[in-house]
Amino acid sequence: MTNPYLAEIEAAFKESKNEGQSWTLDLTGDGILPSWFAVSDFAAATVGAAGNALAHYVADGGAQPDVTVDRRLSSLWFGMTIHPDGWKMPPVWDAVAGDYRAKDRWIRLHTNADHHRAIALRVLGVAEDRGAVEAAVATWDADALETAIVAEGGCAASMRGLDPWANHPQGQAVSKEPLVNWTEDSDAAPITKPIDPARPLAGLRVLDLTRVLAGPVATRYLAAFGADVLRIDPLNYNEGNIAPETTLGKRCAELNLRNAEDRKTFEALLSSADVLVHGYRAGALPGLGYGPEERRAINPGLVDVSHNAYGWTGPWADRRGFDSLVQMSCGIAQQGMEKSGAVKPVPLPVQALDHGTGYLIAASALQALAARRKGRVISARLSLARTACLLTTQKTSPTAEPIQEGDLDVASDVEETAWGAARRTHFPVSATGVPARYEYPASALGSSKAEWTASA
Repeated sequence: MTNPYLAEIEAAFKESKNEGQSWTLDLTGDGILPSWFAVSDFAAATVGAAGNALAHYVADGGAQPDVTVDRRLSSLWFGMTIHPDGWKMPPVWDAVAGDYRAKDRWIRLHTNADHHRAIALRVLGVAEDRGAVEAAVATWDADALETAIVAEGGCAASMRGLDPWANHPQGQAVSKEPLVNWTEDSDAAPITKPIDPARPLAGLRVLDLTRVLAGPVATRYLAAFGADVLRIDPLNYNEGNIAPETTLGKRCAELNLRNAEDRKTFEALLSSADVLVHGYRAGALPGLGYGPEERRAINPGLVDVSHNAYGWTGPWADRRGFDSLVQMSCGIAQQGMEKSGAVKPVPLPVQALDHGTGYLIAASALQALAARRKGRVISARLSLARTACLLTTQKTSPTAEPIQEGDLDVASDVEETAWGAARRTHFPVSATGVPARYEYPASALGSSKAEWTASA
């Protein structure tokens, strides 16, 4: 079974100059997520990248384990993997978020966060009522409303086509960026501690400064193979239905990085971390005094992997964004609408930009960890918009029989989450002799102390 995305992804990882890495991938499983883009192929390819990076890390210069990716399960892991037993997941969206028809074309408002919702309502001059929002949006040109909301610190995206995005200054900037932007930071002493294939990431500390959704997907993958993942959120942060899905295998703590004592705690954690994964906008961490130079000074050997929404160059490099917004900006939602003959935007059937970027982030962290064992310190940067460039290279037509999850796809083991008992979809990738296993069930944000486990 061939995959149209693998060649470009493999080339991106060869740019890290990790010698001795070979890509071997056995693709199994059938079915397709209905889309005008090859989403299931994309899912299998990005999950496969994480699997190959894991195999290379485990091999440590020796023979690599064989990697098998299930295309069906990969597609399902691009959606919700958790199956509650007797309880309901929190709602995906708040009452205001969604697509609205402006005077000239469609625009999407992302308002799940309280402050983002308040900004959108303030710009529109209405109360929190969907009918009032619809009426107000209809009086605006889409680009003007997008600009006004973004200028106030909110999140919105007017709908553009594939060609208009390709000709947009931000689209042009992102298209010139590499899929994974590698940076050679420094040299360090090689790591000689043996790797146990049964738990290859055991003893490695991953500091997780990510939220919806790509970063949490990445660190969830690392946790499956033994990494001590500690997620740090602001005080009283709420992530709705995403937390039961993505906190699997992690401990979750809260810190206020504007508080002196919490900053000391954070710096102690950072100084002893092996990997930092962060998804803040380009200027956010530097604004707190933790730019690349400061992070490197605190921890010279740190594997530093970051991602953002709209890329790292161009006029929108510092813009807030989410998967659903990038789909609107870069032409995906309009392509779906036009091809479907629909009267409103048709996004992908899953948040594939988030999930695909998440597995590429995980692969990047593993690639950098393999380099770290040889005495090289490298960093990586990715973005949802650049991942979209890859996804949109392959167009297709929806199948009449889309993938639907069945009983055989779901594990029998019960996970006692903070919300109640649940089961998970079977893991989508395997490497011979390297089992995936989670130490912790999904937990509530802020439920743990901001400290590493004693065993890490």
